[in-house]
Formats: sequence, structure tokens, C-alpha cells
Amino acid sequence: MSDAGLAVVALGGNALWRRGEPLDVARQRERLRTAGRALAAIAATRPLVVTHGNGPQVGLLALQSEACRELPPTPLDILGAESEGMIGYLVEQELANALPGRDVATLLTQVEVDPDDPAFRTPSKPIGPLYEETRARELAASRGFAIARDGDGFRRVVPSPAPRRVLELRAIALLVEHGVIVVCSGGGGIPVVPTPLGVRGVEAVVDKDRSAALLASALGATHLLLLTDVPAVYADWPARTRPLRDVAPIDVDPAAFEAGSMRPKLEAACAFALASGGVAHIGALEDAALLIEDRAGTAVHAGTSAAPDVDPTGSR
Repeated sequence: MSDAGLAVVALGGNALWRRGEPLDVARQRERLRTAGRALAAIAATRPLVVTHGNGPQVGLLALQSEACRELPPTPLDILGAESEGMIGYLVEQELANALPGRDVATLLTQVEVDPDDPAFRTPSKPIGPLYEETRARELAASRGFAIARDGDGFRRVVPSPAPRRVLELRAIALLVEHGVIVVCSGGGGIPVVPTPLGVRGVEAVVDKDRSAALLASALGATHLLLLTDVPAVYADWPARTRPLRDVAPIDVDPAAFEAGSMRPKLEAACAFALASGGVAHIGALEDAALLIEDRAGTAVHAGTSAAPDVDPTGSR
């Protein structure tokens, strides 16, 4: 391995599940096999930390929990821990298969949030399956779910407070220092708040991209990869004819993009670039190795204003 800087990679939901597909384990393994191959090329040249989403999985676990009427519903922080272990196991296995001889470890990760974060009063983070409107409203009435439109359907939404601190940061850094590929902070991490007696979990889900940016900055990473199911950020979504290539935070306004799509990724990318001086890349999972070489996707870098490099052909 070279002396190249650390890369933190956030696998988007498409690494495990695509809209409309069943959430079965076989399908998730198939998706992660592709992810393992894509990340292996990066891990061969530099230290690597991997995070991942969990929205569909944690929502499904919540439904399964509520099906057992003899017990009270499982709190969201516990479900977050379950999904982090479940998905982390699959990610770890596929990475190890793609990189024989490399050490890979999954670490359950707690992320501190502010108990007074306004997000607790305005649920916004979609979790669970996609429903037709009638079924979504039935669930809202029978189970007290907050629901919101997500694309062509509706999903349950829960609070998504901002991450403030990764509690297992020292352990992650120690593993990275010893050459271990670490899978951590899955689903944004398990949300906890400080109390006089320590920490306790809360009913929320932390945005994985914001959490990945915080983690990458704290670890001193040089690159943050936010992988999704489109090749780049587009200035004219959904036409997708004007991809943004190399931009500085001053060049883009994340608020101009959809809240449920590119906005959190751009917010995370800008935050990382400004906090660390590193480069954040947004693009497709299959292009991971090209992204880190600045040969594909959207790169967000700190620095002076630079007019967005828009390439209508999609090439660099």
C-alpha cells in the first residue's frame, strides 16, 4: 500500500437496495458484491474506512418489531444498532472476499446528537419501504407514523438530528493505523445524547452523509466519497445534461437541490472540504476508483471561487 491519504467512503442506499426491489438478503448480497469490487481498487492503494446507509433496512426492522404484539416496539436506536451489525456483516464479508489477506472489521458506532436539536420536532428522514398513498395513510393512522412523499410514493419519516461527535473515534483511528479496513458509523451511527449518567439512545436516525463528513474530518481523511446511483451532481436535474465537475463550496447552494436527493450530499461535501481542506467526491458506486482519481463525478474542494466546470458531454 502506498502512503496515499485516508479515504472515507459512504455507500448510498443503492449499494444495498434499489427503489421497488424487495429487501431480501440475497439481493443485498448481490449489490454488495459489486460494492466490494469497486472499493477493492481504492483499498489497494490507500487506507479505507467505509460507512453505509440503512434507511430501508431500519424501517423494515421497525415493522417486524411491531408485528410482535406481545412486546413493546423496539426503540429506533436499538434498531439502528441491529441494522448496523447486519449490514456491516455483509459489507465486511464482501470486502474480505474481494481483498484476500486484508483485515476488515465492523465496529458498532455511537454518534452524539443534541437533545434540543430542532429536528426532533420536525421528522424528515425517510426510512422503510415505499408505500402507495392509501397504505401510507393507513399506517399513519394505525401506528402513529409521520409520513411524507418520496418520489412516486410515500415513506415513514423520523427525526434526523445533526451529528456532533463520534464516540468510537479513537478506536477507529487505532484500527486504521494498523492497516485495518474499518466498516463503521453505519446508517449515520447509533444516535445518543449525553446525560449525567453517561449516554442514552434516542428515537432518531442520523443522516449518513453528514455523519461520514464528520468522521472523515475527525480522522484527517484526504478524500470523502459519497456514492449514489447517478454519475454526478447535475445542475439541471432531472434532465441530467449539465453535470457539475469541479466546484468550491462558494460555487454551489445545496438548498437549491432536492432535500431527499442531492442536498444532504452537497451539504456534507461542502462541510468536509471546508473543515479539512480535503476533496469530497459525489458519483456512482461503479465509478468509485475513477472518482478518487478525479476522472468522474463531482469533486468539491475548498479554496477560492471557481466557476462550476459544466461539461454537457459527461466526459472530463
